[in-house]
Amino acid sequence: MHHSDDLAEKIFTRRAIVIGGLQIAGLGILGARLAWLQVAQGKRYAMLSDKNRINIKMLPPLRGEIVDRFGVPLAVNTQDYRVLIVPEQVEDLEISLNAVQKLIYVSEDDIVRVMKEASKASKFIPLRIRGDLTWGEVAKIEVHLPDLPGLSIERGEERSYPYREATAHIIGYVRSVSQKDLEHGGAPVLKHPGFKIGKTGIEKVYDIDLRGETGAAEVEVNVHGREVRELKRRDALIGDRITLTLDGELQRFTQEILGRHKSASAVIMDAHTGAIYAMASYPSFNPNTFVNGISQAEWQELLENDALPQTNKTIAGQYPPGSTFKMITALAGLKAGVINKYTTEFCPGHFKLGRDKFHCWKKHGHGKVNLEMALQQSCDTYFYKMAAEVGIDAIADMARQFGMGEELGLDLLEEKPGLIPDKKWKRKRFNTKWQPGESVVASIGQGYILTTPLQLAVMTSRLVNGGKAVNPWLTGYIGDKFMADQQAAPPMNIPKQHLDLVISGMNMVVNSTKGTARASRIEEEGKEMGGKTGTAQVRRITKEQRRLGVKNKDLPWKQRHHALFVGYAPIDKPRYVCSVVVEHGVGGSSAAAPLAKELLQKTQERDPAQIQMQPKIIESKEILQQFMPAKAMKGLPKKTDNQEGTQ
Repeated sequence: MHHSDDLAEKIFTRRAIVIGGLQIAGLGILGARLAWLQVAQGKRYAMLSDKNRINIKMLPPLRGEIVDRFGVPLAVNTQDYRVLIVPEQVEDLEISLNAVQKLIYVSEDDIVRVMKEASKASKFIPLRIRGDLTWGEVAKIEVHLPDLPGLSIERGEERSYPYREATAHIIGYVRSVSQKDLEHGGAPVLKHPGFKIGKTGIEKVYDIDLRGETGAAEVEVNVHGREVRELKRRDALIGDRITLTLDGELQRFTQEILGRHKSASAVIMDAHTGAIYAMASYPSFNPNTFVNGISQAEWQELLENDALPQTNKTIAGQYPPGSTFKMITALAGLKAGVINKYTTEFCPGHFKLGRDKFHCWKKHGHGKVNLEMALQQSCDTYFYKMAAEVGIDAIADMARQFGMGEELGLDLLEEKPGLIPDKKWKRKRFNTKWQPGESVVASIGQGYILTTPLQLAVMTSRLVNGGKAVNPWLTGYIGDKFMADQQAAPPMNIPKQHLDLVISGMNMVVNSTKGTARASRIEEEGKEMGGKTGTAQVRRITKEQRRLGVKNKDLPWKQRHHALFVGYAPIDKPRYVCSVVVEHGVGGSSAAAPLAKELLQKTQERDPAQIQMQPKIIESKEILQQFMPAKAMKGLPKKTDNQEGTQ
């Protein structure tokens, strides 16, 4: 009996000691924490409790750069000094703005904008009066700061596009956050003065990746709202760098030579990987003017230009492909067994179907031609007759296999699908039956058919790469992550002898004596190009015009034919493909083929496919000079040893 009592007492004592120990330890921790908070951190919390003296300041992140495949900068951040004003710290905003206007140039538009922003935003948010201040202007304001409450100078970064017009449609631009952007919710950083987001192009599509992560700083301020010192800081993280497949210099060259015409576009891509090396649309605009708000006059000028400088014609321009479509018709005819290598037709200059007469472009005809000759000389009659037998549905199926009539899913937002008509489409669209004559017109890329320059480049790639369904892409890396589809393009299962026959015709177009693009052949051995010319009617040629022999080039610009060309090089092992569309350029052989020749020459000379993509930026000016023309170098950030001090 006594034995069990002793045991219970021992257990109880041990428990009391353990619990007591834990309580003492707990009190010790609590005491230490209190001592830490009251003694060591006392000052900090004394200040924090005084709300007026601590501000949490948002630190906006630096936007990630956009570079070409070699690491050449296409969108960068340049240093910018700007003057800000906090409305709640001034008695009369308008008087304060006028005071600034007496010191430095501030336009009336800027004054109106700040007043408007002040009426909408919270009073404590600083508003940007003007950016891009010179060092002299910064000094002038700094000297007068004691007399100008609520005013401050901030050193920030401004987005800059060194290639300007050449990359505007692809890279896009950033602009200040609009009221509409704020209504859609989003990060608090959007409310930061002068914060900008991507509005078009790659800047918009990858805005979140480029944006980075916001930082924060706790700052102590005095009664006048002036910062005294920084207490704590979490730095902002720069956004991801985006590496594109483009070759910046090839892009600039393409833009430059398109400028020989009023309105034109071109795409250069890799027939095997689908990487886009250049994609230019002329005319263009300078994206740098949009960053800080474009003037009303400049905006008006862009809107009134009938060559549509803001449209990226490579993906949003939809054109009848004209004779560049004949390869599709040929493949449909070969597949259906309607023609083969030896099938010949006699071309008297027209083709009769029932009571209708369809003219060949050559008035007196081409005489007896086979498929290769029909492609070489672009004889319409050969394709008219074949299409009447093959029918539209087979032609439409082939066109879709080659990437036409639907969006190709490029990472830009304005892409249009084009149009490949068939019987079902016509019934749905017009509620009428497809006519045999409509197949005849479609065989040479006229009628309802519409394609984009990008689709024409993809069609040509799939033709010359051995019949692989390659897709175009533009974004290589986001940060260090490779974005492209690593899978090899799937085969389209088109008989090799069919492709070889069509390619042989395309080779003859450029390199044989009777070829329509002979004048544009590349003479350099091993770099020759093949291709196909196309001339697309914008409106039907009237009987009257035919009778009078009216020349297309004498008509008003909008009524002239579009000029097209699709090409590839080198002919023995095709690697580079190019499509060119000159709006209202009259003739494919006269307007489009000479441009394609220069583009394919330049591309082979640069040979971008040979060099691995670089997901980094070239910093060294010496290396950059190999890639960039002097005028683009001007748009790059100036690196100074002492970034804070002189500029």
